[in-house]
Amino acid sequence: MASSSSIASKGSLDIAGEMEVEAFRRLFPHRYYEHYLAQSVRPDARPLNHARETTIALGPVTSVDGSALVKIGESTMLAAIKLEVMTPAADLPDKGCLAVDFYMPPVCSPTVRPGRPAEIAPVISKKLQDVIVSSGMINFEELSLISGKAAWMAYLDIYCLNADGSLFDAALLSAVAAFSHLKVPLVSVNDNGRVTTVPGELLESKSELELVNKERRKLSFKSIPFSLTCLLHNKYILADPTAEEEDIMDTLVTVVVDSIGQLVSLYKAGGMVLANTSTVKDCVALAKRRAAELQNILLESLSEMEVD
Repeated sequence: MASSSSIASKGSLDIAGEMEVEAFRRLFPHRYYEHYLAQSVRPDARPLNHARETTIALGPVTSVDGSALVKIGESTMLAAIKLEVMTPAADLPDKGCLAVDFYMPPVCSPTVRPGRPAEIAPVISKKLQDVIVSSGMINFEELSLISGKAAWMAYLDIYCLNADGSLFDAALLSAVAAFSHLKVPLVSVNDNGRVTTVPGELLESKSELELVNKERRKLSFKSIPFSLTCLLHNKYILADPTAEEEDIMDTLVTVVVDSIGQLVSLYKAGGMVLANTSTVKDCVALAKRRAAELQNILLESLSEMEVD
């Protein structure tokens, strides 16, 4: 039987070894990662082409019309959608509108300073708006109430609660999940001819209202966009990078495909590594596989909500 002193000595050696590894990781991050990349794994044993565990919780915010909480690894996003009645544009009398805002409060990352908005936030907001519109996910005619007089303005707010890499992927998934959860409110025409939303207490009182829409309904989607960010480093492609990986290896490619496998967009934000045709094809193939995974996760979340 080993003595208590020998066990304590072994424990001290283990701790010392861990400290040395962590020091090496901080001082020589590229060499540290190269050791694992040569074995086609990351330091957490995740294969290079695998994304992190992903979860979707629908309806965490009850005061809005649609919401979702999404986690990809440690990256966490809360999306909330509020519908408000507006007067449609004269050249688009039968269509509603979408406004997207992406927020990164200081609590989400030590790199975000109080009083100084994160530089990446407006970039992600713009990319989200472009992808949602260009993918054709939303039929904006479904947001029309009365031609030329009333339509829905959808305000989509996404809050980054924890920023640990692949922020656009997590933000887009939270937006898609929130729209999947959304139910269009009932509206009525008041005595002044204005279209207003109907509070729940009026419905329960069974007062006679002139309803514009007869029931709370969900939107129908033509296709749903999903994205995967890949990190390019030498000959390696790392799917769904963490914040640490993004800091060390800065060449990112984000691929957006829809639920039927069609390419929606491809975005490369500079970096030292050139993306040749073969690399781009590999990234697109990984994105299509990831889109199938995310679609299944979303469908499971919707099924669980219906059961509840």
